[in-house]
Amino acid sequence: MQNITIIIHSHDFNKIIDCVKSAQLLSNNILIIGNETRQDIKNTLLKLNVKIINFENSGIVETAREFGIKQATTDWVFLLDADERITKQLAKEVQSVIISSNQLKSDRYTYYKIPRKEIILGKKWLKFGGWWPNYQTRLINKKYFINWPTHIHSIPIIKGQMGKLVNPLLHYSQNDFTEIVNRTAIFEDKESNLLFKANKTVNTPTFFRKFFGELWRRLFAKFGLLDGTLGIIESIYQAFSKTITYIFLYEKRNKKSRSL
Repeated sequence: MQNITIIIHSHDFNKIIDCVKSAQLLSNNILIIGNETRQDIKNTLLKLNVKIINFENSGIVETAREFGIKQATTDWVFLLDADERITKQLAKEVQSVIISSNQLKSDRYTYYKIPRKEIILGKKWLKFGGWWPNYQTRLINKKYFINWPTHIHSIPIIKGQMGKLVNPLLHYSQNDFTEIVNRTAIFEDKESNLLFKANKTVNTPTFFRKFFGELWRRLFAKFGLLDGTLGIIESIYQAFSKTITYIFLYEKRNKKSRSL
C-alpha cells in the first residue's frame, strides 16, 4: 500500500531485519527512527529500500514515535517496534480497513488498537497472566493525531473514535532471562522516577504488598499458571519487577532526605 507509512523505532538495528521484512507484507513505505552507527547494517536496510532518520535515544519510545509520525507524508501510519512482527493476516486486515475508509470517504474510526501476542523466549505464547489480548494503539490516521505525551507507557492523544482490529501483532520482546533482567533495570528505574516526581511514599510493607499483590494478580486472578512453567516464571518475574520499581523509589527518596 502507498497510503500508509510503517514507522519502526529502534536503537539496536541487529534485530530489525526480520521486522522490516514482516513490515513489507503491508507496505514498502518504511521509516526507521534510530541512531545505529554500524554501516553494514545500514547498508542492508538501504538495500531493502528503507528510509532511516537519525534520532537520539531519549530513553523512551514515545518521543521517537511522535517524531516519526510527524515525518510521515501518508494519510495513515502504522507503529512497529523492532521486536514485533506483522503477519500476513494482519497486513490484509489493515489494507482492508484503509481501502474501505477511502472508498466510503468515511473517518468513522480515526485510529485502531491491535491485539498483541506476547511470545516469551521466542517460543511460548502467553495466553494468560493478563498478557492477552494486550491491545496497542498502532494504526493511526495522521490528520487526527495531536501528540504523544513524553513519559513512559503514555498513550497518544488522537481526535475521533477508536476501532479494534482482530488479527494480532507478534511480540518477541524477551529472548532470554539475561535480557529480561537488563531491561527491567532500565525500565523500572524510569517508572520509579515518575513515582518520585509524583511524591509517592514507600516503606518496608510496600515491598511485600507490591510483590504478593502482583504475584496473585498474574498467577491466580489472571490464570498465569495455565501457561505452564514459563507462565509461572513470568508471573513471578512480574512481581519481582514491580517490587524493584519501589526499591528504586525507596533509594531515591532516601537520597533526597539525606541531602536536606
